[in-house]
Amino acid sequence: MSAAVKTAVMGVSGYTGAELVRLLVRHPRLQSARPVLMARAKTAGGRIGALHPALEDASGTGQILVEPFSWETLSERNVEVLFLATPHESARELVPEAAARGLRVIDLSGAWRLDEAENRAVYEFEDADAASAAAVQREAVYGMPELHRERIHGARIVANPGCYATAAILALKPLMAAGVVDVDAGVICDAKSGVSGAGKAATATTHFMHAAENLSAYGVFTHRHVGELLEQLGIGRESMTFTPHLLPIARGILATSYARLKRAMMQEEIAAIYERFYAGSPMVRLRGASLPEIQFVARTNYCDVGWRVAPDGRRVVIVSCLDNLLKGASGQAVQNLNVMMGWREAEGLE
Repeated sequence: MSAAVKTAVMGVSGYTGAELVRLLVRHPRLQSARPVLMARAKTAGGRIGALHPALEDASGTGQILVEPFSWETLSERNVEVLFLATPHESARELVPEAAARGLRVIDLSGAWRLDEAENRAVYEFEDADAASAAAVQREAVYGMPELHRERIHGARIVANPGCYATAAILALKPLMAAGVVDVDAGVICDAKSGVSGAGKAATATTHFMHAAENLSAYGVFTHRHVGELLEQLGIGRESMTFTPHLLPIARGILATSYARLKRAMMQEEIAAIYERFYAGSPMVRLRGASLPEIQFVARTNYCDVGWRVAPDGRRVVIVSCLDNLLKGASGQAVQNLNVMMGWREAEGLE
């Protein structure tokens, strides 16, 4: 076993930050090097257990102090990999400086996921140094190991994918890559997520009285993850329809994708495409005609994918499920760490 890598997490107050801390402190490669936990000044200064009582355990995880963010502290603690679980705007400011200081970064926000300016416009970023931001953008690797494993291994900056995007891309990419989808007929993804996907701060649509016993669509034609689908699937905006919905559950995503095939195909042919594409991808479980459910993946880092082919052989429905806080966020970030370091991809996640 190689020497432990020193990690730090900036932004530990939210759900993804808490999950990231939990995974890192229990990671078998990091037992001798606990992560440095950081937050904005108003959140820092106490124990992580005070922020997240669920992290109190017999090994003393709850006693780790949350420190104010400081580049000097990162240097003094010999931090090599910095995780950012911050708002997009903060990550857009921090990553160029981190890269200049020689840190490797895994960013859980949407700050660096999108290569095309048209897709990135939805975030309305205003970079103080446009040239530096452009250089970081060119270097950033989209952090989906199932698609970009080799590039992630040598990357300095990894842009962790969005939760909805992960579910939709893992469902559709094998068929798109095989060239069997009739893109001109349009591709539809109808996805539903638990309330934790909206973050920790309650809003008018995510507080209990609105979300409980309800199901609502939102972000129609405007959701920020659409750009990720377009870029990673290689599909035009006019051919992709993505509609997210809010489920009255705490966590989990179920995405149902619909595509027309260029020719009639059988269930077994589709299965062969998925099996070839995900050979060597331990975090994707293929369920074939036995369609997955959220309860199968909750609190795991697996994405389950199942499909059914219509009797005419020309239409396919793909259902994918994952935990939005794990495979859709913090778990995938740790999976990226494993790939970056050359460790076993599923280490600390099974």
